Amino acid sequence: MSITGDVPAGVFASVADDGPMTAARLHGVQDLRLHREPAPVPGPGESLVRVTAVGLCGSDLHWYTEGGIGDATLRRPLVVGHEFAGVIESGPRAGTRVAVDPAIPCDVCATCRTGWGNLCPDVRFAGHGTLDGALRELMAWPDDLLHPLSDALSDADGAMLEPLGVALHAADLGHVKLGAPVAVVGCGPIGLLLVQLARLAGASTVVAVDPLPHRREAALRLGADHALTPGDATPEAWEELAGPGAEVAFEAAGNDDAVLTSLAAARPGGRVVLAGIPDDDRTSFPASLARRKGLTLALVRRMNATYPRAARLVESGRIDVSSLVTERFPLARAEQAFAAAVSRRGLKVVVEPGRS
Repeated sequence: MSITGDVPAGVFASVADDGPMTAARLHGVQDLRLHREPAPVPGPGESLVRVTAVGLCGSDLHWYTEGGIGDATLRRPLVVGHEFAGVIESGPRAGTRVAVDPAIPCDVCATCRTGWGNLCPDVRFAGHGTLDGALRELMAWPDDLLHPLSDALSDADGAMLEPLGVALHAADLGHVKLGAPVAVVGCGPIGLLLVQLARLAGASTVVAVDPLPHRREAALRLGADHALTPGDATPEAWEELAGPGAEVAFEAAGNDDAVLTSLAAARPGGRVVLAGIPDDDRTSFPASLARRKGLTLALVRRMNATYPRAARLVESGRIDVSSLVTERFPLARAEQAFAAAVSRRGLKVVVEPGRS
């Protein structure tokens, strides 16, 4: 991956080889290139932010390995990355360390006005569609989406508030009851945060499922009572560990096998929360299993106004995000960072644009 300014005219904002900042742009499937570009100019109600930490999310990997996600496809070289923290560069808040909410809802439609900004049909999202994300040194962003970070949180912790926010939103949709058993299927970062949240919410038993040994070990370390392989997650196992089944099963893997495991884990009348994003934009499962159990299904769309809650949980020590960060790379090695994330050899990969 080399720094280049060789981009078709009109594809995106002009690139200057002597520009003041570096950005990593995705040109196609597994085609990530570094560019020197002009610094963005903040508009009204925006601040210039120097990006300090960017977590690579499963949805970023969809862009990297498939050239899109869901019905959104790569239409021009895109800067991905939506889990990030930074420092405000100028203005009255200059020097303030911030975690950044990546979603910009319209705030005027009926959906926004009823409190569901995460479902806004006109939402703009960092690193998605045509809005550049955080894998660059500088970006302009709305002031009301810049949440101050306390000194107790590192820059990487600040970036982790976004996935924690997604997990919080999923937990809200799950309605976890005190003393109820919970299943978490898929123990990537979102799943591991759900394990912690379920324990914090008072679950009597937390059963985690993942095919990778190091993720099962992390689930046990972070509060799961049991960690099973998908092959071990049999009806007999659920009956032994969770009685009639889990009150709520969280699916955080993004494939049909995980959905089926979650349906099997849930008790009759229980809830299944689907947080994973499937590769081909389709989810399928045996209707008879879900119907005969009378399950309630809930689907997770990012998060909904969770940043302050997420920050308080980390600041108080109730939720551990720091140990989930297992690899860090400078922006110059963004391609290696994606390779590490795709391999799933660790947990969370973070890119630090200011690091050499």
